[in-house]
Amino acid sequence: MLDYKSIITKRYALKMSYQDLADEFSASKSGINDFIRAFEKCEKLSYPLPEGITNYAIYELVYGHAPGTNNRSTDYEQPDFAYVFKQMDERKNMTLVYLWGRYQKNCTAKETRPYQYRQFCELYSRWCEENYETLHIQAVIGQKMEVDFAGKTFDLIDKLTGEITRIVVFVAVLPYSQFVYAEGMTSTCEPQWIEVNNHALDYFRGVPPIVVCDNCKQAVIANKDWIDPDLNQDYAAWADHNHTVILPAKVRRPKWKSSVENAVGILEKGFFHDLEENRYFSLEQFNRDLWLKLDALNHENFKKKDYSRYDQWLEERSELMPLPSMHYEYMERRTAKVFGDFHVRFDNAYYSVDKAFLHKSVMIAASATKVNIYSMKGDLIVSWRRASRRGEWLTDPSHLPDSYKQMSEWNAAYFTRRAMTVGPYTVKVIEHVLKSREHEVQTYRLCLGILNYTKKYSKLALEDCCKMAVEMNHISYSFIKNSIASVAEEIGTAGFNTRLNEERNKGAFVMSPHAGDIDRLLSRSSKLAEEVRNEEF
Repeated sequence: MLDYKSIITKRYALKMSYQDLADEFSASKSGINDFIRAFEKCEKLSYPLPEGITNYAIYELVYGHAPGTNNRSTDYEQPDFAYVFKQMDERKNMTLVYLWGRYQKNCTAKETRPYQYRQFCELYSRWCEENYETLHIQAVIGQKMEVDFAGKTFDLIDKLTGEITRIVVFVAVLPYSQFVYAEGMTSTCEPQWIEVNNHALDYFRGVPPIVVCDNCKQAVIANKDWIDPDLNQDYAAWADHNHTVILPAKVRRPKWKSSVENAVGILEKGFFHDLEENRYFSLEQFNRDLWLKLDALNHENFKKKDYSRYDQWLEERSELMPLPSMHYEYMERRTAKVFGDFHVRFDNAYYSVDKAFLHKSVMIAASATKVNIYSMKGDLIVSWRRASRRGEWLTDPSHLPDSYKQMSEWNAAYFTRRAMTVGPYTVKVIEHVLKSREHEVQTYRLCLGILNYTKKYSKLALEDCCKMAVEMNHISYSFIKNSIASVAEEIGTAGFNTRLNEERNKGAFVMSPHAGDIDRLLSRSSKLAEEVRNEEF
C-alpha cells in the first residue's frame, strides 16, 4: 500500500509535482495523478487531514471501499498465491517477475485477463500478510556482519594437466549499509574459512559486535536449539580474538541472515554471469575480476536513491570496533603423549615438556609460528617457536630432572646394555649416537629406532650394518635405516628374524610342496568323480 498520508501532505504542503511524488514513492505518475484526483473529488476528506488518520482509512474514504475488497473484476484470473509462496520459499533464485510471467501465459491460454505486475505484487504482499507472519529484523548501524557461501561455483583450470577445481565464493555483508565483500576459495576448510573472515574485517575496516553465519561445519558443530549452539573451536577462538560474538542463524531459516542472502542473490543474478563466461587458470585472476566488479557494485547508487553502499559504509565504519593489531591465526590441534625422553612429537619435530607430565597426554595447538602445549585440563604448560625443519629438537633443560639419566627408563645405560646383546660395533654406534646431540635425551628415539631393527632383521645383520657404518665413518640412524635391508639380503636367510615367522606359523597345517601339481589335482578330481558315479548306481 502506498503512503497516501505522506503523498497528500507533500502535494499540498510542499507543492511537489506528480513526477517528484512518483519518484519518491516508487509509483507511476499516472497512479499518483489518479489518486490526487480521487482525493479532490472525495466529499468526506480534505486537506489538512484529520489527526491520527491512517492510510487504510484514507483509501477507504477516497475509493469507497476497503483495500483489497470490491475492486476485483470477475474478468481477472486470480493467481494461486499459495503456489507462488511455495515456489519463492523453496526454489533458489526464484523471482516474482518469473512467476508473474508464468501466470500471464496461463491467463493467455485460458483467455482470461491477468493482473499487471504491480497489482500482482500488491495482491501477493497482502496475501502474505494475511496468511503468514513474517519477522522483519531492523538493521542497526555497525551492529553485525552476515557471512555465507554463494551457491554458484566457478571452474579453475590447471594449465598443465587440465584438471578442474571448484571455486566457491565467500560473501560477507554489513546489513545497515549493505556493503558487500566477496572472495573466491578453492578450499573451504577451517584455515581458509578463518582467513576469508579476516579479509572481510579488513575490507570493512572494523569489527561488528555480532557475526551471523550459516550452520556450515566450518562455523557450527551443532545448533539444535539455537540458544546455545556448539561452535567450531577455532571459529569461537577467532571471535574471542576479535572481541565479537558468533550468532548462527536458525537452521533452515534464511531470513535470519536475509542481508547476505539478498547480497548473494544480487551477485548471482548480476555480474556472476559475466564471470561465468571467462576461463580462469589461477585463483588470483578470478579474485581480481571479482573485486573489480564488486567495487563497482558498492559504488553504484541504489535504485531511485542518490547514495550508494559505499556512502552508507562511510557512515557505518565509524561505529565498528577497531581491528586487532594482528590477525587471528588458525591453530592446528592434536593430542599427544609425553614419551620417556620428556618430549612430544608434532609435525616431525620434538618439543620438551616439564617432567611432571611424563607419560601423560597433552593437547597441542600450533599456529604457523608458535606451538603451545596444554594439559588436558586446558592449562598452558609451555610455548615454543615452531620448528623450522624436520627432525628438529627443542629442549628446555629445566624440563628435565636433575638425575634424568638414572630416573628415566630410557637412558644411556639402558641402550648400551641392549646394544651389548647385539655386538661390539652396535655398542660403538649407540655410544656415538648418545653423544651426537646437545642433550642426551634427544638421542633416545634414534637409539631405540636402531635397536628395534632386530625385530625384522637378525642381530647378525644389524651388527654387520653397524660395522660398515663404523668403518665408513657414517655413524647415524639414517645410514643404518638405508643400509640394513641390503646387508640382510646379502647374508640371506640368516639376515632376517625368522623366529617371528616360526611363532606365526606355530600350529598351522603344512602342505607338501607337490600338493599343488596339476597332474596330482586332475587325478584327485577324476577319482572323486568316479566315486560319485558309483554311488549313483
